[in-house]
Amino acid sequence: MTQTMAPSDGRAWRRFKRNKGAVLGAITVIVIALLALFAPVLAPHDPDMPFKSRTLTGAGVPIGPQREFPLGADPLGRCELSRLLYGGRVSLAVALAATLLLAIVGTSIGVVSGYFGGWTDTALMRVVDVLLSFPFLLVCMAINKIVARPGIWVLFLVLGFLSWTGLARQVRARTMQVRSLEFVVAARALGASHSRIIVRHVLPNVLSLVIVLCTTLVAEMIIVESVLSFLGVGVVPPTSSWGSMLQESDPLLRTVPRLLAVPGLAITATVVAFNLLGEGLRDALDPKA
Repeated sequence: MTQTMAPSDGRAWRRFKRNKGAVLGAITVIVIALLALFAPVLAPHDPDMPFKSRTLTGAGVPIGPQREFPLGADPLGRCELSRLLYGGRVSLAVALAATLLLAIVGTSIGVVSGYFGGWTDTALMRVVDVLLSFPFLLVCMAINKIVARPGIWVLFLVLGFLSWTGLARQVRARTMQVRSLEFVVAARALGASHSRIIVRHVLPNVLSLVIVLCTTLVAEMIIVESVLSFLGVGVVPPTSSWGSMLQESDPLLRTVPRLLAVPGLAITATVVAFNLLGEGLRDALDPKA
């Protein structure tokens, strides 16, 4: 079995600090999160308010960066910087909420399946197999048609409930290893209840794995949300997200490429930062690294 350190272990923290990539990723994540959190303070304008007379040329082309609009305007004459900041709030909120949901569901299913085994394990893993067979994009498109005006909550619920299967499988494998360790066998022999063993012995030994996987899953959720919004099955206009900004700017790719470059760079920087953070946590929590 691959042992991992507890997140509170001082050695893990020292390993993490020595990893420059991980530190850079953590700093970038914090900065992006703060920018999104304080968007109402930092945004120069209402993100949904068009300023067509000041932001569009006579030919209807958005203006470039200037003092009043630091990143220029979008195709509808709205402040690009304001929409980028507010779009970050939506993209991060959806990604974090979906990751939290899939972490709870995936960890619970994985621990129960791996600990009890037998018919419980068989039944739960068949549920995983069924969910893995669902065409993710088609499910999202179907829900988008069924629900009249799907809000952000619909998006993160769909992402969370359809994305926990991979985490559940890895947690199940780790739990099956942990349940055969001596201290778990001893606790069972002393008459400890299943719930006590799971809470006191199993969960602490799978927590590090869950933290590392969820860090990288946030990056994956940001990409998925952006793709869905770009395809028109994500957030509902005029609410902005980085994916919807890409979708709205797509017709002007050749004439105003910066409109796709700005949200594209934001998505790339955020995804890379979370991946660096996840890899750093993985190395820090692995004593063999």
